[in-house]
Amino acid sequence: MTYSDERHSPRGTPQSGERPAPGAAPPSGLAPPSGLALRVSLLGWSLVLLLGAASGAALATLWITSVSVVALGVGIPLTLLSTVLVRWFADLHRQWAADRLREPVVRPYFPTPEGGWPVRLWAILRDPATWRDWAWLVANSITGWFTYGLSFLFFLCGVFYLSHPLLYALTPPQVFRTPLGPAFPVHSVQESFALVPLGPVFFLLWYTTAVRLANLNARVIRSLLAPTEQERLRARVAQLAASRAETVDTQAGELRRIERDLHDGAQARLVSLGMSLGLAEQLLPDDPQAVQQLLAEARASTSSALAELRDLVRGIHPPVLADRGLDGALKALALANPIPTTVVTRLPGRLPAPVESAAYFAVAEALTNAIRHARARRIQITVEFTPHPGTTAGLLTMRVSDDGRGGAALDGSTGLRGIARRLAAFDGTLTADSPPGGPTEIRMSLPCASS
Repeated sequence: MTYSDERHSPRGTPQSGERPAPGAAPPSGLAPPSGLALRVSLLGWSLVLLLGAASGAALATLWITSVSVVALGVGIPLTLLSTVLVRWFADLHRQWAADRLREPVVRPYFPTPEGGWPVRLWAILRDPATWRDWAWLVANSITGWFTYGLSFLFFLCGVFYLSHPLLYALTPPQVFRTPLGPAFPVHSVQESFALVPLGPVFFLLWYTTAVRLANLNARVIRSLLAPTEQERLRARVAQLAASRAETVDTQAGELRRIERDLHDGAQARLVSLGMSLGLAEQLLPDDPQAVQQLLAEARASTSSALAELRDLVRGIHPPVLADRGLDGALKALALANPIPTTVVTRLPGRLPAPVESAAYFAVAEALTNAIRHARARRIQITVEFTPHPGTTAGLLTMRVSDDGRGGAALDGSTGLRGIARRLAAFDGTLTADSPPGGPTEIRMSLPCASS
């Protein structure tokens, strides 16, 4: 077992579960394009989004037509199909807005219930996000031309006026003779050179407004396609209710486990100890050798009961966690691991006791899964605290990596689901990257504050 302990606030790329600040580099560490490269990229996106705006108008027409003929029966599957297309189209724009604003744009839809087409259709029509999608389709077909469409127009005007003498010379007499409108015709190539300075002016307009207009469009998308404040509160309440129910169930299960361990382990040994002492008391005058053997058995039962009680206490809250904190407890955990384990901790100090306990048991469970199922030859545990600027609050990230056979999945592992439930009580998250054949990395995060 090897470990590294760095007691400082880490700097670098955002960890799993942390939202990067607007304008920050993406988590991969690659810097986003800037300057002319960014404008050229946005120019290409402007053309794509303009085509998308036209497609959105067609989708809006399809959706309105589908809803209007629902009473005829054929409108039900048509409405469901158009809804799927609209939501897919809206998801593409959510991703575009998230990339521009450097923050996620969450899907606001209610879960679609199981059942026949009428049940699903009724749920879709009752979802406010469905109608906001339709409103966005209509709005986007208009606002798009005043945001990225205007940027694209500035660029085209720059190209047009800069190359107008060439266009004048190569085109028929009826074409490109009124570049400023019928009131200002151009009669010769020499006169067309007077329009060339307008090219750099429009290029400058395009360069200075491209990013602002793209961000404006992204904000319009976010305002219409992201959840409203009321929907966020409703989702938050539902999440807290589910988290509370899972926490109560987990605590009840822990209490039942403790009761079972006490009843089947230490309690049974203490009962046996009492019986042995009572029998020794009866045999003391007649058979000292048998009494000696019974006392030896009683001493062994006492040692076993104490060991089981220590294990039980360690399962509730390890003493090393209280004494040495999270980094010391993880190093002690790695020392007892039969597989070579490396521990890397970057913590500024002690964390709140409930957070340390949740983090310790989450890592311990992930480590147990790796030992039992991964067939790994080496395991690495990385724990890092990333503070939010200007505050003591931050994000505790934990990664358990192994070189085993992979294949771990949240939907197929009760151990990982248990870890996710434990972390959910603290608004934590868990993700698993475990392709078949390995390697595996379990990433966990907990929002918290350092001491």
